Amino acid sequence: MDISESLQTLYTATVEEDDGSYQITVPEREVTTGTLAADETYRVALISTSTPDADDTETTDSEPSTDHKDQQQEFESPPVEEGEQREVEIENLGDQGDGIAKVERGYVVIVPETNVGDRVTVEMQQVRENVAFADVVEHNPREEV
Repeated sequence: MDISESLQTLYTATVEEDDGSYQITVPEREVTTGTLAADETYRVALISTSTPDADDTETTDSEPSTDHKDQQQEFESPPVEEGEQREVEIENLGDQGDGIAKVERGYVVIVPETNVGDRVTVEMQQVRENVAFADVVEHNPREEV
């Protein structure tokens, strides 16, 4: 999956029905931090967090799926922590020229002073729910194919 260079935010939300229409709630922090602005229009991409098995039977409201609930709880926190070191591959460049890598669940890690294709060991400096900012600790050689 390609991530647009204009990606502004990434978070998990539930589609909710409200009197015949469906809504996705934007977390307040996205507006208070200035990531998004109220009364502005944005393009939204939806990615399913679960895929039904071929053998699944229809689930009724009286029998909620515990698998989906467990999966939602698993996604409530970022897959990285501040101070953690990881090897990542830079897949894209952002608007400001910073490298963009992805880890589990498509979680985005922004890495300054890198180029597409770089394999680097990074240390997470700032971790948010939807993105982490990391510094390069070591440039790793590319694997020969």
